[in-house]
Amino acid sequence: MSTVTISAQDINKLRQATGAGMMDCRKALTETNGDFEAAIDWLRKQGQKVAAKRSDREAKEGVVIAQTTADKKTGIVVCVSCETDFVSKNADFVAFGQSIADAAIAGNVKSLEELMSAKAGKATVTELVNDKLASIGEKIGVTKFERIDAPYVASYIHGAYRIGVLVGLSKEAAEVGKDVAMQIAALNPVAVDAASVPASVIAREKDIIVELMKQDPKMAGKPDEMLSKIAEGKMGAFFKEQTLTAQAFVKDSSKTIADYLKESGDVKVIEFKRVALG
Repeated sequence: MSTVTISAQDINKLRQATGAGMMDCRKALTETNGDFEAAIDWLRKQGQKVAAKRSDREAKEGVVIAQTTADKKTGIVVCVSCETDFVSKNADFVAFGQSIADAAIAGNVKSLEELMSAKAGKATVTELVNDKLASIGEKIGVTKFERIDAPYVASYIHGAYRIGVLVGLSKEAAEVGKDVAMQIAALNPVAVDAASVPASVIAREKDIIVELMKQDPKMAGKPDEMLSKIAEGKMGAFFKEQTLTAQAFVKDSSKTIADYLKESGDVKVIEFKRVALG
């Protein structure tokens, strides 16, 4: 039995992230000793349709700015968070977020830590953030920073600064970059292709599939080795839905993103970054 006190706030956080019911969320947190990510897995293992693990649930409000250098060989995306949409929708706050993105580009910044000490005019980004916090009376911060370097980088901002995407391509292809960035914003793939899915993600998904099969009366008594092999076969559906190149192209579902890239001059997606508000 869990010795961790499960608060109403913990339960509500899990409900917002997964869409599961209050009692199910309480039980999930209790069973996993308050471990938030383990609780999400616990719910999925019970067969509940909940959101897959993503790192973009942290900031509820704010702005996400994605942009590239003039030569399109480097792109950055920053998330500047705040507490309310009243602030985030204000033109001054959007301009504030843009000034931080500009500082990242001008300073050739490579990490969030480096960004905070970068100059934005006469002040550092940290000083700008502190001044803004004092003036608006809300907790704000630069919560995420991503960067891509590639032969060609496309940037895209979706949904009134709520999602920012960078796509690194093997060669210049502006229209392809925009189309692929819009795809990533809409469908949130976990990786470029099956080969680039982290082993930890594959292991996690297989484990969930195995647990669901164990609850199926038709699978009763089947050895774990057999279930593991069946789970490997079922991973094909996961790769099709969750990897970029295997997904159906949102602008033409008769082809995959891989088909579209090949038709567009055999363009390759080297990597992508997607940052979203929760």
